[in-house]
Amino acid sequence: MVYATVKQIPHGRVTSYGAIARFIGMARSSRMVGWAMNASHRLADPVPAHRVVNRNGLLTGKHHFGTPDRMQRLLEAEGITVEDDRVKDFDKLYWDPAAELSLDE
Repeated sequence: MVYATVKQIPHGRVTSYGAIARFIGMARSSRMVGWAMNASHRLADPVPAHRVVNRNGLLTGKHHFGTPDRMQRLLEAEGITVEDDRVKDFDKLYWDPAAELSLDE
């Protein structure tokens, strides 16, 4: 369910670990979503884990991307500006799965 939700994040948008956890009915499990994002790098089917940041727009998972700047480079390739490990205009780029998806999708 976590990966299916993350795969729905539109190109050029970001969401938070907590938003995903709330959407899948596990509101207090944002850390579990983080673990899933870390594990996603080993999957054959790509998951855009770089689009998942913390509730303040910080790239807290960046150390799981092989190099310290890879998460930022992936976001920037989608037109997202990152300054000091934080998504600029986070509020504008934030995608809320609860507002955009239904659990039936």
